[in-house]
Amino acid sequence: MTKVAPGSVDPAFWAGKRVFLTGHTGFKGGWTALWLQRMGAEVTGFALVPPTEPALFDVARVGAGMTSIIGDIRDRETLVRALVEADPEVVLHMAAQPLVRASYDDPVGTYATNVMGTVHLLEAVRQASSVRAVVVVTTDKCYENREWVWGYREDEAMGGYDPYSNSKGCSELVTSAYRRSFFAGQRGAAIASGRAGNVIGGGDWAADRLIPDILRAIAAGDKVLIRNPLAIRPWQHVLEPVAGYLVLAQALWNDPTAAEAWNFGPRDEDARPVQWIVETMCALWGGDAGWIHDDSTQPHEARYLKLDISKARAGLGWGPRWSLAEALASIVAWHRAWTSGADMHDHCLSEIARFSGADAAPATWENQ
Repeated sequence: MTKVAPGSVDPAFWAGKRVFLTGHTGFKGGWTALWLQRMGAEVTGFALVPPTEPALFDVARVGAGMTSIIGDIRDRETLVRALVEADPEVVLHMAAQPLVRASYDDPVGTYATNVMGTVHLLEAVRQASSVRAVVVVTTDKCYENREWVWGYREDEAMGGYDPYSNSKGCSELVTSAYRRSFFAGQRGAAIASGRAGNVIGGGDWAADRLIPDILRAIAAGDKVLIRNPLAIRPWQHVLEPVAGYLVLAQALWNDPTAAEAWNFGPRDEDARPVQWIVETMCALWGGDAGWIHDDSTQPHEARYLKLDISKARAGLGWGPRWSLAEALASIVAWHRAWTSGADMHDHCLSEIARFSGADAAPATWENQ
């Protein structure tokens, strides 16, 4: 049996595991579903129809290797029934309204999905004795952002200026309350939350996200319109936090003391301004790609946000694998493959294999 490095995703652990994954038709959920399928997990997904056209779920044939249920986490009865019938051992909760700007347009729907959806998911877990580990996925934006130059730690205050960010802070509070009220001690599943930075990667076509906006503009022959070129975010390839969630679930399986909140972010040097991302992407693509500043009035967005990942390093052995430059290069390669008509299911599996290859170990303090 191949020995897995500490802090790595263990294929032997996931082989045959029954996993209930919400949000599998989305960007992050799609990549997670493919990784789980590759390891031989029995995956049941519960989500709305794919949120974009095109969508990773369709172009990479995510649903082909799993049980895919189209449903709304705001519908408690349907969600409970689906989860109980799936009889899962591990639950990964990724379904969400994930966009800041969309939350200004529909705050009620955002809170209903991100807060009450989490309540409904945890209520379903209470009725499923098979569940042993639960990871609730939130975001770095759950913190009360004070525009600090240092990273936020897991014990910082929850907050959020806009409805999306605040709803995710509320989701964290719900998770904590349920963990202490209904799952403490020997009363069933170990429940943790994972907070990631700005995820990027191939197969993201969401509106009002930087990388998809860049690729759409390039494809149309337009200059990229950038709202906040100096805003700094903790950018990371989507497989980085997905690996963190999977490693966290592995830890929960045998160690209920891991049932806490965990940050999964990039190296400090990869918290870069938007302008750097745009210029690097344009250079990688080549040709006449470029950008211009959109100076029209915009809704509030944070200018500076970083995560402290010391706890995940020390407690889980997890650390970032790819640099931001490597992540951006992989996105350009993915998008070129898609536009050339490549089999994107195979391409995604190859990318997961490259990311999680046996010769790659998570970054540590010594090898950075």
